[in-house]
Amino acid sequence: MFNASRMTSIYFCRMEGDQVEKMMLTKDGRKTAVDKECDGGEYKSVESKVYMDYNATTPMAPEVIQTVTKAMHEAWGNPSSSYTAGRKAKEIINEARESLARMVVGRPQDIIFTSGGTEANNLVIHTALRHFRESQVLGQDGPGEDHKRAAGTTPHFITSNVEHDSVRLPLEHLVKEHMAEATFVPVSKITGQVEVDDVIAAICPTTCLVSIMLANNETGVIMCEEFETPVTWDSVLSFQPISELSQRIQILNQNRIASGLPRILMHTDAAQMIGKGRVDGQDLGVDYLTIVGHKFYAPRIGALYVRGPGVTTPLHPMLFGGGQEWNFRPGTENTPMIAGLGKAAELVNKNCEEYEAHMREVRDYLEERLEASFGKQRLHLNSQFPGTKRLCNTCNFSVWGPGLQGRMVLSHCKTLLASVGAACHSEKDDQPSSILLSCGIPYEVAQNALRLSVGRDTTREDVDVIVEDLKQSVAHLEQNRVT
Repeated sequence: MFNASRMTSIYFCRMEGDQVEKMMLTKDGRKTAVDKECDGGEYKSVESKVYMDYNATTPMAPEVIQTVTKAMHEAWGNPSSSYTAGRKAKEIINEARESLARMVVGRPQDIIFTSGGTEANNLVIHTALRHFRESQVLGQDGPGEDHKRAAGTTPHFITSNVEHDSVRLPLEHLVKEHMAEATFVPVSKITGQVEVDDVIAAICPTTCLVSIMLANNETGVIMCEEFETPVTWDSVLSFQPISELSQRIQILNQNRIASGLPRILMHTDAAQMIGKGRVDGQDLGVDYLTIVGHKFYAPRIGALYVRGPGVTTPLHPMLFGGGQEWNFRPGTENTPMIAGLGKAAELVNKNCEEYEAHMREVRDYLEERLEASFGKQRLHLNSQFPGTKRLCNTCNFSVWGPGLQGRMVLSHCKTLLASVGAACHSEKDDQPSSILLSCGIPYEVAQNALRLSVGRDTTREDVDVIVEDLKQSVAHLEQNRVT
């Protein structure tokens, strides 16, 4: 199977009549002409690159590529059409919907396909805003006095201060346009997690949505549990702050509805958690859960889990058109990509425990090698918080010392492909990650941070290669600083 962690290409020359053509043979066996002159030498290998940025994106699994390709050939018809190719496309979409539902322990009718996580998150925020306005109109003649204080006021959103930009920026835009108010609850500098009591304390009469991510993309901190090494997943589920938060909000909602106040909706962005640990929408008790394909070896589309869309839980479309996805997300379905998403979900359903165990073993070995190479005094593991569980694949660390900013270290690495944080921030200035600073990581440590995230195919050998690469990069930077 093609190993995306180790990306080696082979250059070779071949004769075409009187012409010598340079070719590239990639690891997956494809031959491609290269726009370079052939030097007449023997086979030679270009330098190997080791990819460790799986929190940014993952390659599609071979089984997923096969499924997508097959759908392109066999299910090209419009899924809304009644002829054979259309019915085949519809069947594939329904099968994918069922696979995603099993993955998050929901029902097929709870899955709404979207273009990706950004659309799914924006759809939730849009829905909460619309639902608040409609509730205000309907509640003006309702019982109680509290609704009079809430009527005609601005909707209020609650989230954390370490959320993905696709949650943070829409809320900041609404605040800027005076369309909403928002509270960004700070995470604990001890656990890196959001405290349930802090979220509850932020609730006010106009609160319409609470959105807390399931796991952070930079630190790997999982927001849904409190113990580092639980005995079983069942024991974890008894101590999930998000589950507790959902339960407490449900109780609050009973009293709010009786008082004529708008219902508080609950959302979690599960982009980073899926494929790295169990995700159960029922146990979490959320109304909405965001699914992002390219984080678990699927194509770059996504889905939104909605607990009873339009019936139990409100859902208001942002687009209007042909009526697909029960009118919640119209537009002719992208059958091949949906098929690939379904196949990736099927792989997670079958192999998640195996994936998780392998990635955790490699991640732990990585941290052991880093500590052995740089020493406990110089190495700061930014994603380790006492009593807090984190994603099985994520290692955020800093090597202490002047001139060792994360971007500088990476720029001198010859083998390692990684990042200093979220991919969407990679082109920004040299300021340290706001996520790390929010978690209490000192400025001078945060500016040296690197985020390594391993994948299903990452090996101990890959770790050995990149740790040596990091050592040489750090040594080079320190030598240049001295001279």
